[in-house]
Amino acid sequence: MKISTKGRYALRVMVDLAQHEGNEYISLKEISERQEVSMKYLEMIVGILGRSGFVLSLRGKNGGYKLAKTPADYAVGSILKLTEGSLAPVACLDGETNQCPRAEHCITLPLWHRLDNIINDYLESITLQELIDRKIPEVKLSQG
Repeated sequence: MKISTKGRYALRVMVDLAQHEGNEYISLKEISERQEVSMKYLEMIVGILGRSGFVLSLRGKNGGYKLAKTPADYAVGSILKLTEGSLAPVACLDGETNQCPRAEHCITLPLWHRLDNIINDYLESITLQELIDRKIPEVKLSQG
């Protein structure tokens, strides 16, 4: 699994909006300057975030973007899954069902399942608020 620039920038946009949260909308130009990402690329990203209800948008002179919910209500995993599709470490775990013809006999499949669960559980356990507060929880792996 490798997070693309689209996923990383979407997370940066959400963090930026969370850090500058208030009643006012934040212009894409401001976000672009602070994050050093092109307006064109950010337009595509906020389009995805907006269509999914993660951000609200307002057109016009005082327009821009803001979070639809509080920073504590957004899990990092949900933002990345929105832009990346899947965070699976191997292709056979990308979809709802494993389509690999070797799945029944694959000795390594349980390894990949566990890694997939660890990745998802960890990223879903971290909120935008925790990122802003720099209070990212440690990874706690269960034995077994």
